[in-house]
Amino acid sequence: MNSQRAILSNESNYAVFRVGDKVIRFRAPYSLEHYTEVKEWNHGYIVAMAKYKQNDRPEEEYIDLIPVLKNLYFDPDTFLAPIKEVSVVNG
Repeated sequence: MNSQRAILSNESNYAVFRVGDKVIRFRAPYSLEHYTEVKEWNHGYIVAMAKYKQNDRPEEEYIDLIPVLKNLYFDPDTFLAPIKEVSVVNG
């Protein structure tokens, strides 16, 4: 895996993190409409802006991928090392 860019999006009640040919889905808040931007990427920790049904404006959401990766039997250091950037893609 030599991809340096990952994608954050959402489908139904799931957040979706894609890098190369790997796709990881995990539960997202029920009211999440979509992510609007990634403000910070720090080796598995994402600060993203997210639009929720109950709020007119996007608000910050914090995603820690380390426990998700460990639960899926990925080695977080190996998986995350090549990722330099995370972008939002909707629809």
